[in-house]
Amino acid sequence: MQIKELDEPVRIDKWLWAARFFKTRGLAAEAINGGKVHVDDARVKTSKKIKPGMVVTISISQSLRTVIVSKLFDKRGPASVAQTMYEETEESLKRQKEMAELRRLNVQFSPANKPNKKERRQIRQFKGGN
Repeated sequence: MQIKELDEPVRIDKWLWAARFFKTRGLAAEAINGGKVHVDDARVKTSKKIKPGMVVTISISQSLRTVIVSKLFDKRGPASVAQTMYEETEESLKRQKEMAELRRLNVQFSPANKPNKKERRQIRQFKGGN
């Protein structure tokens, strides 16, 4: 199946789904209605039509991505095609790198470091508990 680039504007929820920012159109619509997607610095509705050149800001979990629309598709294709649909801005790429570095440096509590029963008792005793 060959995916054809469109000349007419596409709904923002379809484009976000086709560009693989969200797994389903429903999730894309939910994010749009929740105010997590802005087009040209304005909050939009799911029916907003986008064209090449528009700036889309997407807040997904803890990351904020700013992309410029370059191609329009309303069908979902391979990831390699989806990556050609937009260009990420320099600030957004820099922000992504910074967030990745922060996540790397943020040491999470892992089950491997979890104290056993004896160690928990010792910790409680050290802190002044029973």
